[in-house]
Amino acid sequence: MFKNVGSNWLVSVVTMVAVYFLTPFTIHKLGDDGYGTWNLINAITGYLGLLVLGVPMASVRYFAQHAARGDAQKLNEAIGSCTALYLALGALALVAGAGLFVFFVEGYHIPTSLHRDARVAFAIVVLFVSLGFVALLPNGILSAHDDFVPRNIVRLWGVLLRLVLTIGLLAIKASLTMLAIVQLACMVFDFVLCWLIIRKRYPTTRIRLSDWNWGMTRGIFAFSLYVLLLNAGGRLSFETDSIVIGAYMDVGSIPYFTVANSFIIYLMDFLVSIAAVVMPTATRLQTQGKQEELREIFLKWSKIALTLTLAAGLFLIVLGPRFIAWWVDPSFEQPAGEVLQILMLSYLVFLPVRGVALPMLMGLGKAGLPTIGFLVTGVLNLVLSVVLVRPMGLAGVALGTAIPNVLFAAVVFVQACRELDVSVGAFFRYVVPRAVLGAVPALALLLWLKAGLDVRGLLGLAASGVAMVVVFAATLVFFVYRNDRYLDLRAWLPRLRGGGGVTSRV
Repeated sequence: MFKNVGSNWLVSVVTMVAVYFLTPFTIHKLGDDGYGTWNLINAITGYLGLLVLGVPMASVRYFAQHAARGDAQKLNEAIGSCTALYLALGALALVAGAGLFVFFVEGYHIPTSLHRDARVAFAIVVLFVSLGFVALLPNGILSAHDDFVPRNIVRLWGVLLRLVLTIGLLAIKASLTMLAIVQLACMVFDFVLCWLIIRKRYPTTRIRLSDWNWGMTRGIFAFSLYVLLLNAGGRLSFETDSIVIGAYMDVGSIPYFTVANSFIIYLMDFLVSIAAVVMPTATRLQTQGKQEELREIFLKWSKIALTLTLAAGLFLIVLGPRFIAWWVDPSFEQPAGEVLQILMLSYLVFLPVRGVALPMLMGLGKAGLPTIGFLVTGVLNLVLSVVLVRPMGLAGVALGTAIPNVLFAAVVFVQACRELDVSVGAFFRYVVPRAVLGAVPALALLLWLKAGLDVRGLLGLAASGVAMVVVFAATLVFFVYRNDRYLDLRAWLPRLRGGGGVTSRV
């Protein structure tokens, strides 16, 4: 499991590095209005993705069940049923996107000079979303077989392709249309390579509509409705802010929020790398009746998720605004930095739950409460953001996101403890005290670097990050995970020095 999660983390890190170069490049090429319009296009068309009705997550669960039993026929029936659903839902998304296209430009404060470019880009992104439904199939098949490493090799090549195409095409012509073309090209590249891997590793696996099974379709569709609510809540929670800002402020203000939010999104992607492995693993272990291993995964990976969130989160809270000032522009430090700090404080609670507890519940088929809760969270986020945007501006939108996420995390956490027969007290005793206390030395160092040395610029921020990582790693080895019953890092040191390698049960 560590190998799979580690490969996911590698993709997340490489993606973050690519975004590190692409974000300021794109902003400077398109300008604040152009970049804000691009974010608005993605926020609006993102809602078309809800029409997939949660089939991707449902498909992984069904694929994993049949793969665990070695039933190739049932696996192909599940694939064929999902293919039929994807095609129908993709066509529906295309029609809905055409309807949104008619009203796109007039409803927002988009400069007249961008109208034509924005319309063309919007149309291409609608096509991208619609075709993207079927393009999800190879990912689900590989995830069901725990083939995350070859899948992630393809994703790494995709990140490189996106980097090269974005820089190359924007250098030729800085337009929203070029960005949309990049998205479409990268999706086709990903689908083709993943399917070639599947054909080589699993020659009996196929994508054919003739394998469609009505009973299988009903089962997938029933579970996917729960996931639809989850996705709707996620869309409202993480993608609506640009629409609120564009409607109540102006598109030129959107980049200040999205730059800050990008740190959170990619940190969440890093934690969701755990979720991508946890969910099919939970399904497989439940199918095999291994309840004790399920509890071990829940406790061990929740602690890992919390320590990783604290490590990245404390740096972003303390020195994140200064990094934004260097990375994009000094004018971004105060507005974007304030948004980053508000969001990150709430995500210290939200991300560990999102990374472990939520996917475990989905993998166990206990989707009801978390999906409804996420939808309520998204609606509350939208309402609070609209209420607070006028008196508080961008900070109000950030608070509108932060408060509901903390409430949601509390509800899902309690539900996960109940379903896995782990008491809340036992969870907190194992996961929280050492992780939080172990973060104190790193926090003290960061505060001293900010207030005492007033670090700024690339060299100072990079040195601060390295120093914090060294301190944090030392506390993990000699305090947080010392004599840990699942992951004793200190006991691993002699093996690492001896080149014996590291093994893990789960």
